[in-house]
Amino acid sequence: MLPDGAAVRKAVLAALPGLSAGAVVIDMSSSDPGSTRALEKDLTRKHVLLLDAPVSGSIKGAKEATLAIMVGGDAAVLKRVRPVLEKMGKSLFHCGPLGAGHAMKALNNYIGGSGTIAAFEAVLVGKAFGLDPALMVDVFNASTGYNSTTQRKLPMQVLTNAFASGFSAALMSKDVGIADGIARMTKVRAPYLAATSKLWRAALKRLPRGADHTEMFHFLEKLRTPSRAAAAPRSKSSRKRRRST
Repeated sequence: MLPDGAAVRKAVLAALPGLSAGAVVIDMSSSDPGSTRALEKDLTRKHVLLLDAPVSGSIKGAKEATLAIMVGGDAAVLKRVRPVLEKMGKSLFHCGPLGAGHAMKALNNYIGGSGTIAAFEAVLVGKAFGLDPALMVDVFNASTGYNSTTQRKLPMQVLTNAFASGFSAALMSKDVGIADGIARMTKVRAPYLAATSKLWRAALKRLPRGADHTEMFHFLEKLRTPSRAAAAPRSKSSRKRRRST
């Protein structure tokens, strides 16, 4: 379970000489499905098997062994390692062939990442209007707008000024970017996904190195609305007239 596919590849290839035929490598990172399938080719030469099995559930889920585990790969291989995975999570999903787990994870984190932005923006807009942020969170969680951000991130990280969820902005940006890449690879137009990925990349450039992903709130808070003068279109009279030739 490493930060990205490049780190996984480096570690696995370093360990490969010590792995015997029939050994199973389980990549529980959030990796790109394409890099996972490329790694499989290297492992196949030594008859080493590979599953991708990223997780969701945060630090709490890891401590309590209640993670959701999304598995990609051969069903027979999954059957062999299922007892190991069930020690870590209570919800185990076989998503399809190799790479399917990583695709599922990226798309899940896209929903989480876009929901985080939406909830943060809603609080900032409401606060500017004069609403109490704590009250807003209570209303969200009693209404149809609730999500993991309103239930955990806003009350536990933002309103307390903790900003220490344990999941970095860099990892969120990477995962949403993987989801965006999958959309482009499959030729599915997903404008909201593309915009979400762009916003996370922009935040990553402005936030401190190693920033928690909940610090997206600070990035959004500092965005400036264009002034009326800057936003207003130029009048026809102010535009240069073309010279006829």
